[in-house]
Amino acid sequence: MYKVDNDLLSIQEARICIERAREAAVALLKVSQSQLDHAVEQLSKAIETHSDELAESAVEETGYGCVADKKIKNRFVCNYLPKKLRNERYVGVLCEDARNKTMDIGIPIGPVISVPPATSPTATVIHNVLIAIKAGNPIIVAPHPRAKRVIQQTMVILAEAGIAAGLPDGTIQCMQMVSLSGTKELINHEDSALTIVTGVPKLLPVVKSAAKPFIYGGSGNGPVFLERSCDVRQAVKDIIASRTFDYGIVSAAEQSIVVDSPIVEQVKAEFSKQGTYFIDRYEATQLEQVLFDQTKKIYSESVGLSAISLAKAAGIAVPKETKLLVYEQEYISETNPFTQEILCPIVAMYVEDDWQHACEKCIELLVENGRSHTLVIHSKDEAVIREFALKKPVSRVLVNTPSTFGGMGATTNLFPSMTLGSVALGNDEASDNISPRHLTHIRKVGYGVRQISDCFDEPLDSFATKTGKKIEKTDFDEIEDVIRRMIDIME
Repeated sequence: MYKVDNDLLSIQEARICIERAREAAVALLKVSQSQLDHAVEQLSKAIETHSDELAESAVEETGYGCVADKKIKNRFVCNYLPKKLRNERYVGVLCEDARNKTMDIGIPIGPVISVPPATSPTATVIHNVLIAIKAGNPIIVAPHPRAKRVIQQTMVILAEAGIAAGLPDGTIQCMQMVSLSGTKELINHEDSALTIVTGVPKLLPVVKSAAKPFIYGGSGNGPVFLERSCDVRQAVKDIIASRTFDYGIVSAAEQSIVVDSPIVEQVKAEFSKQGTYFIDRYEATQLEQVLFDQTKKIYSESVGLSAISLAKAAGIAVPKETKLLVYEQEYISETNPFTQEILCPIVAMYVEDDWQHACEKCIELLVENGRSHTLVIHSKDEAVIREFALKKPVSRVLVNTPSTFGGMGATTNLFPSMTLGSVALGNDEASDNISPRHLTHIRKVGYGVRQISDCFDEPLDSFATKTGKKIEKTDFDEIEDVIRRMIDIME
């Protein structure tokens, strides 16, 4: 009896998906922005009716996170994102400057490959599909193996809604035979235009080696600084709400806390008051055994668990109202696993004498285990805020807001996004909140408005005279003729 090779089947399916997407991309070039807007509205309405059940299915299949919070994320991308996309243009004539006689035209980039994470499968898929369609691009989703069923379920709803909205066949697709080989085939295929990888670090070598455009929604691992002028009660409330949302699996959440020393006792008291438990060195050792393997990598089964569940697994007795676990530390060390991104409600806390030392500590935390994409500061001192914004190696600095919600554009005016770009990679296509803008090319149009001689304050022949060369028969018209002939040849 012959054994079916899943990898070969997946590779073949990937090639078929790309071929269909290529044909859809050609058809989409004839679709207007208003037609695309109609499709986005229909897609969002269709998926919104299923958003709660998809959140439940995601937690059931993956074991990651909190159902109630996943419902919030799904509703955010089904409802708030489409509102922000309305009346925005990304394809066709984007802007026209009659005075300077220039014009910008948005061109879809072509087939987009999306690789969503198991930690936030449905919200990420919905977001990426909506922004791809808004920008006039077909999209193929390669599901994470741990969230295969719920991603495929989400994509069936979106694909059917797309056909009903008049989108070309093959515009919205999802791989059914899930394997790394199939995903690699999608990424490396000559007809794929760009790959969006969200929170799947194991695929970084693949997208890098493909030598093609990609966007990586990288690890957060970002610190938050509580400066002495901040509203301590509100800052602590924001941090707890952000770090415990979906049981800490959002990469944009605060991973470590840096406190200005004059307010440290007030900060610690407020954390304890609001449901935080401070673990000691012995308890940290117990927690390490639950969280990390021998190589100090986090166990996947510890991701997205509540503080109570983690403490119980580690044999640590905590109050029943405990929401967050905090481990106070003095130094950052490569051997300390608590300095890495931990996708559960645990944070490390550091104390510094002033904002200058805190600035250095934050930079040290940002570059540990790869650069983060987000930093938060709670402060009323605009001078300190400005210094942090100018000097930190991050893609976004958030001020006086929960990092999870501010980073995704819920409590800030950043673009609402489930994929946050990072500056950690030199060949990453974008470092801000990913939007339809990142899925279009801008074609520049410029009308002739002057002669080449108008660019200079003195006649062109004077340049030759100054160099000792004599121009006998060449005049401005002849120079222009030569330049125009060269342009014609190049075209």
